[in-house]
Amino acid sequence: MKIKNILKLSVLCFAFGNLSAQNPWPKATNTAQPWTRWWWMGSAVDEKGLDKQLTTLSKAGFGGVEIVPIYGAKGFENRYLNYLSPEWMKMLQFTTNKAKSLNMGVDMAIGTGWPIGGPQVNEQDAATKMIVQTYTIQPNEKFSEKIVLKDEKQKNLKTIKLDIVTAYNEKNEAVVVTDKISDDGSLNWKPGAGKWTIYAVFVGKTLQKVKRAAPGGEGFTLDHFSPDATKDYLKTFDTAFGNSNYGVRSFFNDSYEVYNADWTADFKDEFKKRRGYDLSPYIKYLVSDEENEITGRIKSDYRETMSELILHNFTDNFTNWAHSKNSKNTNQAHGSPGNLLDLYAAVDIPESETFGSTKFDIQGLKRNVEDINTKEVPDINMLKFASSAANITGKPLISNESFTWLTEHFKTSWSQVKPEAEQIFLSGINHIFYHGTTYTPADVQFPGWLFYASTNFVPENSLWPNIKGLNSYIERTQAVLQSGKSDNEILMYWPVYDQWASPKGKDMAFKIHNIEKWLHPTVFYENLEKLGKSGYSLDMVSDKMIDEAKSENQTIQVSENGGSYKVLIIPQSKYLPESTLKSILNLAQNGASVIFQSEPKEVPGFFEMEKRRSESQSLWNQISFQQNGNLKTAVFGKGKIILSSDVEKGLEYLKIEREKLTDTGLKFVRRQFDGGKYYYVVNHTSKEINQNIPLNFIGKQVALMNPVNGEFGIAEMKSNSVKVQLKSGESLIIKASETSDNSISKWKYVEKTDVPVVFNQPWQLTFKEGGPELPKSRTLSALQPWTNFTEDAPTQSFSGTGVYTTSFNLKSNKADDFVLKFDKLYESAKVVVNGQDAGIVWSLPFEINIGKYLKKGKNTIQIEVSNLMANRIRYMDQHKIEWRNYHEINFVNIDYKPFDASDWKVQPSGLDGEIQLIPVYYSK
Repeated sequence: MKIKNILKLSVLCFAFGNLSAQNPWPKATNTAQPWTRWWWMGSAVDEKGLDKQLTTLSKAGFGGVEIVPIYGAKGFENRYLNYLSPEWMKMLQFTTNKAKSLNMGVDMAIGTGWPIGGPQVNEQDAATKMIVQTYTIQPNEKFSEKIVLKDEKQKNLKTIKLDIVTAYNEKNEAVVVTDKISDDGSLNWKPGAGKWTIYAVFVGKTLQKVKRAAPGGEGFTLDHFSPDATKDYLKTFDTAFGNSNYGVRSFFNDSYEVYNADWTADFKDEFKKRRGYDLSPYIKYLVSDEENEITGRIKSDYRETMSELILHNFTDNFTNWAHSKNSKNTNQAHGSPGNLLDLYAAVDIPESETFGSTKFDIQGLKRNVEDINTKEVPDINMLKFASSAANITGKPLISNESFTWLTEHFKTSWSQVKPEAEQIFLSGINHIFYHGTTYTPADVQFPGWLFYASTNFVPENSLWPNIKGLNSYIERTQAVLQSGKSDNEILMYWPVYDQWASPKGKDMAFKIHNIEKWLHPTVFYENLEKLGKSGYSLDMVSDKMIDEAKSENQTIQVSENGGSYKVLIIPQSKYLPESTLKSILNLAQNGASVIFQSEPKEVPGFFEMEKRRSESQSLWNQISFQQNGNLKTAVFGKGKIILSSDVEKGLEYLKIEREKLTDTGLKFVRRQFDGGKYYYVVNHTSKEINQNIPLNFIGKQVALMNPVNGEFGIAEMKSNSVKVQLKSGESLIIKASETSDNSISKWKYVEKTDVPVVFNQPWQLTFKEGGPELPKSRTLSALQPWTNFTEDAPTQSFSGTGVYTTSFNLKSNKADDFVLKFDKLYESAKVVVNGQDAGIVWSLPFEINIGKYLKKGKNTIQIEVSNLMANRIRYMDQHKIEWRNYHEINFVNIDYKPFDASDWKVQPSGLDGEIQLIPVYYSK
């Protein structure tokens, strides 16, 4: 290996001097540790099993669990516990008591499976939809047909009612005839001349039931738009919990996946109260997909009403109820037909979700197309809806359901998890929940019980011996990201009315699974992408938040505990409410800076449209723009308003600086604390970064902190820049402080390396733990994976830990340090040098500092490699060994087809290529 290729060594390789010095790491609580969604299959849990698994999770570095009961395993029905039954509540109490003794937290879902619902949801409270039937009356024809519901599935329901009946002639003139319908459905109305079409709207039920329900959780899904339905639903929990919260930190509600729920019993009255007019004469436009202005405006008003109903009738009530229990609540707003920002902001812990695998440019990162879902790719800007709402309103924790379907089952390594976690952190999220961990009784054999959509963060996973490496990394990173508060400087308005005005469909669900339809094609998204890559930090803001915002000292603040922002950007859009424009101008009047990408074109909605258009135009005409190069600028009260199609030009004019470190390809997220700022910096490029990077804030002293191993040191500074050395795939925390601490040693930068020692001597390979059986030990003349020995059947089926051992003579140990560098590692390893634990190698680049464990002369190295579960599962399927036997969906592959690993290729396992020991010398 050429010397020039190893000069820029990993941050993992840096020694940081005296760790007993003043530690710059913030103190980590259990919320800084990763939590995991804990599937209770059939709620077939017992005290012994709960105790064992919680203890195992605690030792592995987990800070808490989120209980979600789910369908059960066949053959264990006699162990099932009904959800919220006295027996179930006893297990919950045991869980929270045990967790408390381990300094762990416990959250729980307010339902089983998803979306929420259950036996307490009666017909009245069940998810509701509008059922529309049309009838035609020809000229001079007596209409004798009865207007009654024809849907056979709905006929026997007691709550079905006729809500609206409106007749339209060929000129689209409407006559509401709801009160002209007799109890038997007869129409007591005679139309005028011409052909008429009658639209009859019935209040129906979706009949959707809880998906993947646990025993005792089966039943209809909830009508989220009804306050009575929400309160009725939560009464069941009041009965079960009494005056106690049973030690539950936060009650969790999963993503909104209620299909076809587009109405509620009193929707017509709520619409009139909120929008100012009766919807009945316009029902034709609501159910039409015609591309015309009135259709879009009626649908915009309808969708805005839906948004307000789910916010006030479900989300606010859910939050208030959790608080009445002295607990918090966690909610996934995505998927719902509401303004996501307002819904996320209305709870204590907004939660987003990632699904699928991201393509990173990191050297050596595995991403086999056959093992991923190519249709679903996590999007950092989708994640920012949750973090924006939290940052603006001052919520300290933003959670994420992480790594759902990251790869095909049993093929996910911890090195693949890390960059996905980093992307979540870069979005501003700071409280990761693994998806997930399944409770398994002690008498269930490998691989234990498993949930069909999870990455398997279970003790039965053959990678489990090294999960502490991943968990410690997340703990250190989240300890920083949960400190202080977000330091984003820009607010960008989300023009939700542009979406709501679409003439297609009725309700509009903002799902993570269809962002290519509602998010990606927008100018709003284009701005998010462009500004993010340019080095600007921003949060998205809603109309409601703008209305609540105040401007003081040239900054914008929505909540007393939330962030302070330097500028508000209104991206190019078609619709902007006049009330929002008025609030924007009030902010400018009081000192705020505002950038409009284009002049407001239209007001949304139908009611008093001309009056509101005129008001909007009058407001806009108050601004006296002057041409200023490519920009139009105006002083407005104490503030400034810029009009520019190029948003970055506007930001430059306002002297709002971007972080130029992104020019190197590095990504970052920034936090502020009393006395300084944290920068969390990640290298997801394919190249090494070994240079000074500029920072907008330097302070008096900069410490560099390595979240992989916890080491730290004082950085070299030059002007307004900091020297960093980051290999592809590495991350770093930069702590810039306004005060100095002379007790912290200098960061050790790699100045040069010497000729590496290449381990080309024989190795001993033995097997420590795993199955289905341990392969035989052997001596290797050259380093290679144990799966190369195809003649030895157990090597092809083994999942577990193999130990590679060798000895070598070190002529001199006078280098500042030595780096053990792996060429290929399948998949993670514990390194033991001369009998001492030197650490875990689990993430790219596969390197570790071992200098302090070496001695002159003879040294012994053991590398304990843990591989994927895949080969053992392949063996089990080939030999028809039953391991998946669940009710409901049972177990599926990444394409939701029946799972079968029998035709898989053997996954390489162990070590391959060269292992080098590289002498390192640090700058003095």
